[in-house]
Amino acid sequence: MLGGFGNIAGILKSAKDLQGNMAKLQEQLAARRYEGSAGGGIVLATVDGRGTLVDIKIDPQAASDVELLEDLIKAAVGAASAKSQEGMKQDLSALTGGLNIPGLAQMLGGGA
Repeated sequence: MLGGFGNIAGILKSAKDLQGNMAKLQEQLAARRYEGSAGGGIVLATVDGRGTLVDIKIDPQAASDVELLEDLIKAAVGAASAKSQEGMKQDLSALTGGLNIPGLAQMLGGGA
């Protein structure tokens, strides 16, 4: 009967370890930067490891065509976000040993 409690204690320890590792990963993700560009570098977007836009650079020559500029911004942000999501996926896979845990990426602030 006590053997079952040993398993529960092991599971609780593993959960606590995972929680600590996730907290560290959240800090690391907040510090990471991923860049995406569009229009040959006319627009450069930077997102953090959670996919949050942290910076955008726009070449002034792009301001003459607002519709094109809008498209370039969306493309650059999308490219940077895709890189961020891929990075988060790799980090989560390493953290969980490849085990897919639904909702884990959302808990870290991403949508992967």
